[in-house]
Amino acid sequence: MQNIKNIIFDYGNVIFDIDFKITQAAFEKLGITDIDNFFAHKGHNQLFDDFETGTISPAEFREGIRQAANKPKLTDAQIDDAWNSLLIGTIQENHELLLKVKDKYRTFLLSNNNEIHYNWIINYLKTTFDINNYDDYFEKAYFSQQMKLRKPNTNIFEQVLKENNLDPAETLFIDDSPQHIEGAKKVGLNTLLMTEKPAKLEALLKANGILD
Repeated sequence: MQNIKNIIFDYGNVIFDIDFKITQAAFEKLGITDIDNFFAHKGHNQLFDDFETGTISPAEFREGIRQAANKPKLTDAQIDDAWNSLLIGTIQENHELLLKVKDKYRTFLLSNNNEIHYNWIINYLKTTFDINNYDDYFEKAYFSQQMKLRKPNTNIFEQVLKENNLDPAETLFIDDSPQHIEGAKKVGLNTLLMTEKPAKLEALLKANGILD
């Protein structure tokens, strides 16, 4: 790709493996029906948007799950285990890859996230890789629940661009969700849809001329 100076990475299924179907099955076991409309990759209940933008607390999110399952006695642990079951993990090679990319470009992380997942991931990174956070791997990491914004809405992209004085024509956004790619295009970003597993991230970057 020509004239790219900055790269904004999504996290789930770009750097870190996630599997929505595992959590769909876990939610069904809790008693939630019509799961494809309640929670899926391309669309979901408003409860998840509210949680990803920090509009509701973890306690309110869990209560929403209890109501959806019609099981008021579900424990916090049962709900958290089901919700976190989609989080699979990542590989050390991707952390090394991110440092290589950071040497060549200004890099940023932009993730739709939530407090329960975020805490699980931070603990996972510490216990698995002895990494405290992503501060060393990006110029800045952005998470939707902290920004009170989420992809694919254009305002989240606009905030990252403005805060870091980025020219969208010189900035590449990489994400696995077509709807997020479309949101990024609306603000003039170059885009790349991740269609491989995160283990193939380096190959994707090389195939698109981002790395030699």
